[in-house]
Formats: sequence, C-alpha cells, structure tokens
Amino acid sequence: MIKKTSLGTGLSSLIPSKIPNHLAEAKRTLDADEIHKISVDNIVPNPNQPRYYFDRDNLKDLSDSIKEHGIIQPIIVTRLAENKFELIAGERRLQASKLIGNKTISAIIRIASNQEKLELALIENIQRHNLNSIEEAKAYKKLQIEFNLTQEEVAKKAGKNRSTIANTIRLLDLPIEIQRGLISQKITEGHARAILALANPEKQRALYELILKNNLTVRATENKVKEVTVHTYKRKVHTQADPRIQDLEDNIQQKLGTKVKINKKGVSGKITIDFFSEEEFEKIIQIISCD
Repeated sequence: MIKKTSLGTGLSSLIPSKIPNHLAEAKRTLDADEIHKISVDNIVPNPNQPRYYFDRDNLKDLSDSIKEHGIIQPIIVTRLAENKFELIAGERRLQASKLIGNKTISAIIRIASNQEKLELALIENIQRHNLNSIEEAKAYKKLQIEFNLTQEEVAKKAGKNRSTIANTIRLLDLPIEIQRGLISQKITEGHARAILALANPEKQRALYELILKNNLTVRATENKVKEVTVHTYKRKVHTQADPRIQDLEDNIQQKLGTKVKINKKGVSGKITIDFFSEEEFEKIIQIISCD
C-alpha cells in the first residue's frame, strides 16, 4: 500500500532552484505534489540515469545520515503499473536506504516522458555535482542522439555554455583506459583535456602513463603536449620541401605508432624516433627486431 503524507518544508529543493526555464512549470507542479511512502522493492532503476559510479564511502555516509535523520528530500518516481514505479531522481538516496534495510522511502510520483526523466535526473545530478565528467558527457551525448537535440539545445537544458557541452562530450573520444582513470580520479579533467590535444590514441595512452608514473601536474602535461605538437609542426615545415622525406616519415610513423623525424643532408643524416614510456620503447624495439 502507498501511504500519503503531508508536504514538509524545503520541498522546493527537490529539484535545484537554478534550472532551465522549460522546467520551471514542472518544478511548480512538483512543489504542489504529495509525498508518498513507497516500498523500495517496488521501484526499478531509471534506464536514463546518467550516474553509473557510486563512491561506497560517500554512500555509507549518506546511509548513516538517513538512519539518523531520515529522508529529508523525497526521491522522484513515475508510475509504471499498480504498485510499480520507475526512479527519476534520487538514486543515491534509494541505494542508501536499501543499505540500512529501510523497507519504504519517501517519494513524489510524477508523470514524465523519457526525455523529461533524463533531463530531470541530469539536472539534479549536475546541480549537486554528483556526476563525474564521463557520466556527464554520456548524458549529454544521450540527449543529443536519442532525442535529436543540437549541442546548443542540450546546453540550454543543462544550463551550460555550448562550448562546455562540446568539450565535455569530447572526453568520450579518449581511449577507454583513460576514461576509467578520469572516473577513478587518477587524473583530473584538466589532464584529460590536455591529452585530447594529441590526436594519436597511442600517444594519448603513452602520455597518460607518463602522467601516472611521474605524477605530472596539468601544467606539466600541457607542456609535454606542446613539446610533441611543436616538434610535429617543425617536422611538417621541414619536410614540405621534400615530399619524399615526408612520405617516409609518415610510413615509418604509422608502422611504429609514434612520431618519427628524418633529417637528411646529402647522403647522410639521422632518424629520430620518439617514445614516452618503457612499454612504448619495448614495443618499438620489438617491431624493429621482427623485420
């Protein structure tokens, strides 16, 4: 059975106050809704939930708080069937309540489309700073693809600048291991954006390993990127006068997966092969030795 309770104070904070205009009416409706007691076993996850990673320590802290003070802010659900609900917002509160063995949870029942579910969950998490950068990027991408929205439209819904949306989505272009490093906070978003300046995935991975190995700051990482890009630019300028040398450099670089520079003067010269980690060095040696 679903139990109704009277509204308490502070309900307006269920959805953050700074939300896009198109959700203002939804927020006013929410303020007028009743709070229900719903069985946690009757609530299924939101397939549009943008958050995938939950810090166990933080979840335990929230559980302790709920055990001490109860649920201050009800979760938001939508009805699927009689006594069956889908979560819209409040995943951490629901998980924390389950963790301490609560059988019911305070909830507000809403009618919402799939797009509205994603928007509400995304906005709540963004305003609470609950999402890591990759989760945020995936949510923006999902809004863009599934609901055929432009980046400008996504930006308006999220209350962000279009450039912020574009730069966040670009994080999904990083190799998966670097994305995992960003999620687990081995690197910061500043590190990730610096790595994105390198187009070659192998170079990105090598720089990522270098950051971890030497505990590079964001500024030091940016300087490493400048070293690579400046050398690449000089190489291009140098080889513009000799297309044959450029073709040779490109062929060797493609084979070795790293930057190669050929300096040829007359019948002599030198070939420089760059590497950024011991693993990359061993890989290059192995490739050369096999030929």
